[in-house]
Amino acid sequence: MNKFLAKENLILKKYFGYDEFRKGQHDIIKNILQRKDTLAIMPTGGGKSICFQIPALIFEGVTVVISPLISLMKDQVDALNENGIPSVFINSSLSNSQCEIIYNALLFNKYKIIYIAPERLENSRFLSVIKNINVSQIAVDEAHCISQWGHDFRVSYKNIKNFIQSLNSNPVISAFTATATPEVTEDILESLNIKATIFKNGFKRDNLKFSVFKNVDNFKFIQKFIEEHPEESGIIYTSTRKECEQIYEFLSKGKSIAKYHAGLSDNERMSNQEDFLLDRCKIIVATNAFGMGIDKSNVRWVIHNNLPKDIESYYQEAGRAGRDGLISSCILLYNPKDIIIQKLFIENENLSPEIAKIRYSKLSAMENYTRTNGCLIEYIVNYFENKPLAENCGMCGNCENKGELIDITIDAQKIISCVGRLNNKYGAKLILDILKGSNNARIRDNRLNEQSTYGCLKDKSSTYIKTIMDYLIGSDFIESTEGKYPLLKLKESAYIFIKSKETLSMRVLNNDDDSITKKERPNDKKTSLPLIPGGEQLFNLLSEYRSKTAHNNHVPSYIIFSDKTIIDICNYKPREKDELLKINGIGEAKFEKYGNDILSIVNNYIKK
Repeated sequence: MNKFLAKENLILKKYFGYDEFRKGQHDIIKNILQRKDTLAIMPTGGGKSICFQIPALIFEGVTVVISPLISLMKDQVDALNENGIPSVFINSSLSNSQCEIIYNALLFNKYKIIYIAPERLENSRFLSVIKNINVSQIAVDEAHCISQWGHDFRVSYKNIKNFIQSLNSNPVISAFTATATPEVTEDILESLNIKATIFKNGFKRDNLKFSVFKNVDNFKFIQKFIEEHPEESGIIYTSTRKECEQIYEFLSKGKSIAKYHAGLSDNERMSNQEDFLLDRCKIIVATNAFGMGIDKSNVRWVIHNNLPKDIESYYQEAGRAGRDGLISSCILLYNPKDIIIQKLFIENENLSPEIAKIRYSKLSAMENYTRTNGCLIEYIVNYFENKPLAENCGMCGNCENKGELIDITIDAQKIISCVGRLNNKYGAKLILDILKGSNNARIRDNRLNEQSTYGCLKDKSSTYIKTIMDYLIGSDFIESTEGKYPLLKLKESAYIFIKSKETLSMRVLNNDDDSITKKERPNDKKTSLPLIPGGEQLFNLLSEYRSKTAHNNHVPSYIIFSDKTIIDICNYKPREKDELLKINGIGEAKFEKYGNDILSIVNNYIKK
């Protein structure tokens, strides 16, 4: 085993250009190298790929990586080959003759890492070839797709267990995901039929700044945000194709923006995605059909125009921002109509009662994310790990909220009293109508206008009442039940609050233009090295070189060098090979290809 330990750091530096492993990576790698089956739950951007790629280079045989999307495979394979690691992918984008060429090369041990789509496990020709190859490791990426309790269930993932059992070799199994609740974790292990060592590296992303804005003009908000971040790359997610088209039309005049949804032709989708990945356009407007595994490292912001279906989807999509470790924004724009849309999706899927119940439960947790007045990151981490953070993140929209602190004690008591007197039988909409003193037919027919709390908040706006109701739900005074028609029920803390003489305050942030602008300015808290003032010219020179090189090699710019690598070069200004090799992201393979060019650019800049 010691001979392996000596190789790990050498491989990390030689091929990937890093001096040290990120948190948790080394333990996972050592476990795999000991040929122990492994399940790693790591945050997006936490470096999952290296955890199976380094063992792949150390093992004698081939590593087969099962991955769900073509775009992910291409990015990963391009990056590996750029780093001098012979790799290939096999999926539906290739013709039969192209696959045959790859199959023949595999038989002659030309590749160390093979990426395949799960559907390939149903291909008899592939199965006949792979049985004649020494497969040392099976790596299952996006492993949550194997679980029907997960958010991206893929039926073909169920074939993995039989595929493993059919191999003549005895490969070690490694599985990776960024979003797995305890139920999903258990289902992954059972579906793969493995007793794996489980590694949980946490779900917290220190460089992501989360914010929620309610009842704003989404189009104007997005337009203003883009105007204030003109050079940044970003993704705008929508729930429907119609909204995707509307936002695209609204924003695209005079701007380089792409769109992506299932209603476009395959060629148009692929072309638009390529434009975004290759930085030919900075922004893409997309439905959730776009993006699983997108490895574009310089996405500086992700805006969700609508409420996603669950926390898993939201965290995975938002996590496409800041994969290079630089501070990035994750913004959710919420409107109550979003809940109606998501419930319609559930109803139209013809799900079994058991699965539908789970989907409603996950949607309820997502809605409660918009209601919490506490730390947004803490809410997400608690959802996955069922334990609070030691401290607030200090940088999310709620932690940074500097709005006015108002006393809501009396109004909160009235709302709690109304919910309690109705014996937990009604939903938020009807309770709002009762508090406002509405005279609609349902209130008259159920004689709800005879309740003592009827009209007790008629002088308050519906938005104000709804905000306090959300606060009470988010603060665990009231529970919103799960299901198609959720009801409001009091929790024990509500009864304690009513009996006590404690006051209750809520911080309110006005959603005017100034506050939006202020709220989304970069935080002083940095997790990676910022560009030293005066380095802009060198940064532009290196970025231009990167763009031309990427264009010539037909790969995205970030595969050549990440923004962080270029920033480090600008700040340290390496003038010799040894100095350049100390920069994160510059390994021996990258230096052989681009090192002399980079040193020439830096030295010429210094001379001038």
